[in-house]
Amino acid sequence: MKELTLEVSGMMCEGCENRVKNALSLIEGIEIIEVSHIKGIVKLNINENIEKNTILEAIADLGFDIVKED
Repeated sequence: MKELTLEVSGMMCEGCENRVKNALSLIEGIEIIEVSHIKGIVKLNINENIEKNTILEAIADLGFDIVKED
């Protein structure tokens, strides 16, 4: 497992948080999902073999922008 932290812009409320959590929960290989619209952060624990682009595309498809990846 590795931790991935993304800075995401455009999340304005708990509804946005839930949309992101629900979309990411459908991706196999993501174990822990923490989302904060206040901090603009998405923290994930993911399997080593998961492609980061799959995660980035799921968030972008919801209309949010990835500002920074750590």
